[in-house]
Amino acid sequence: MVNLSINLNNAMTKTTELKGSSFTLSALHLIDGDIKKASDHLKEKIELAPNFFASAPVVIDISNAGKDINFEQLKVAIVDAGMIPVGISGCKEQALQNQAKSAGFAIMNAARTVKENTAAESTEAEPSSQPVQGRESALIIRTPVRSGQQIYAKNRDLIILNHVSAGAEIIADGCIHIYGTLRGRALAGANGDLEATIFCQNLQSELISVAGNYWLSDNIQDEFWGKGVVISITDNTLSIEHLAL
Repeated sequence: MVNLSINLNNAMTKTTELKGSSFTLSALHLIDGDIKKASDHLKEKIELAPNFFASAPVVIDISNAGKDINFEQLKVAIVDAGMIPVGISGCKEQALQNQAKSAGFAIMNAARTVKENTAAESTEAEPSSQPVQGRESALIIRTPVRSGQQIYAKNRDLIILNHVSAGAEIIADGCIHIYGTLRGRALAGANGDLEATIFCQNLQSELISVAGNYWLSDNIQDEFWGKGVVISITDNTLSIEHLAL
């Protein structure tokens, strides 16, 4: 009986643990204060890729939305569209932040490195384009990736030597190489690495993403559909070119 009591007490000494982590979130940029227009836009995107966007978390950037924002209405509209609002960004005014927090939004700011009191101080903070150091050897998948499967190559590249079916999802913190047909979703640079690249022999994807920048299938030009391509980040936006063999 004594031993049992000691074991239970030891088990209860640590009930939770709070750790830092990072996740890739979609960001909705409001170009004005028209909440209905933003909600309609979200609904259109979700209909195109419901498996990816439905019930997915989203951050709302309000930097261009003005000061007259009904945050309660905004929250309801995002939920009604089919996504889960988790926070706002682009808000520096304390009054707006208080309104957003009262509506249940977290206040989120993009991470950036700030250097103070140095002769080489930059006048504008820029995202790092350096590849992740200490990356592990690539994860190699030789079998087809079936619909409903998700493969994540944490802190390394991902190489698929087969096809990726519609409804499947492949994710890598580094680059992604697909030596078959890509019909599902491919997300490279999941930890924000702007040097990440997607190499694909046959592009027919539902969604492609590099460092959080994504295109749905309707954003891919016809000249690249079904072709070998290289997808990367140029000037902070997605860029696509033919794969030279």
